[in-house]
Amino acid sequence: MENKHLEQSEYDKFRTFLEQQCGIVLGDNKLYLVKSRLAPLMNRFEVSSLSELVNKTLSPHERQLRAAVVDAMTTNETLWFRDQYPFELLKTKLFPELKDLRRPVKIWSAASSSGQEPYSISMSVVEYQSQKPGGLAQGAQIIGTDISNTMLDLCKNAEYDSLALARGLSPERRSKFFQDSERGMARVNENVRKNVTFRHLNLLDSYALLGKFDIIFCRNVLIYFSADVKAKIIAQFAQSLNPKGYLFLGASESMTGLSNDFDMIRCNPGIIYQKKS
Repeated sequence: MENKHLEQSEYDKFRTFLEQQCGIVLGDNKLYLVKSRLAPLMNRFEVSSLSELVNKTLSPHERQLRAAVVDAMTTNETLWFRDQYPFELLKTKLFPELKDLRRPVKIWSAASSSGQEPYSISMSVVEYQSQKPGGLAQGAQIIGTDISNTMLDLCKNAEYDSLALARGLSPERRSKFFQDSERGMARVNENVRKNVTFRHLNLLDSYALLGKFDIIFCRNVLIYFSADVKAKIIAQFAQSLNPKGYLFLGASESMTGLSNDFDMIRCNPGIIYQKKS
């Protein structure tokens, strides 16, 4: 029987490790989450207890284990067109403002998880171009980044099972944007995939190599970070946006007290943040 016991001192050391590696702050009451996320790794790395797994993770020489642990702790469930309003705002406000650009609109999904957000953005682009012929004539370049290589592989494959497809995707979009593939899976169509690329990125690192963007999505991610790390990430987003560029945060996230680089714009529904000129 697997030993999933973890001493408080070991949990505290692990919390420090996770914050240093990727900025995620675990509260005092998240021991259950650590157990559920890390327990599947015990067999894979041939350890007999969760305590042994955590202590090995703290060793800088255990690179493969460390990567797997960070992968497990940063993987979050997601869904298509989450909260709806950001994707409607793209089509009713942001794309009309950017429709005459002589280059592709550049959009960054800053925590792409298993790909639903960047592909939902791309579907919104295709829908807008269909509704407004000649709008966004140069198309869009969407980049999805994530700290998890496992998630990035899922993104690039662009194949989803029936459970994933049922989360937020209407039957109309399921029919329009997906092609059935093997084993009950469905793959995102090429006209949606071609707008999107993926790459590995830790949000604690520099964003300079990504270039500049017109729109950044970083939704339901900042809630995991400390206030100092949130402020640092938002400052880097401001540097990564073109003048008057837009930032989407999660519905429950706020920039209050973290940055003076943005104007808050209240929409109906939702809030977006625009970089000050």
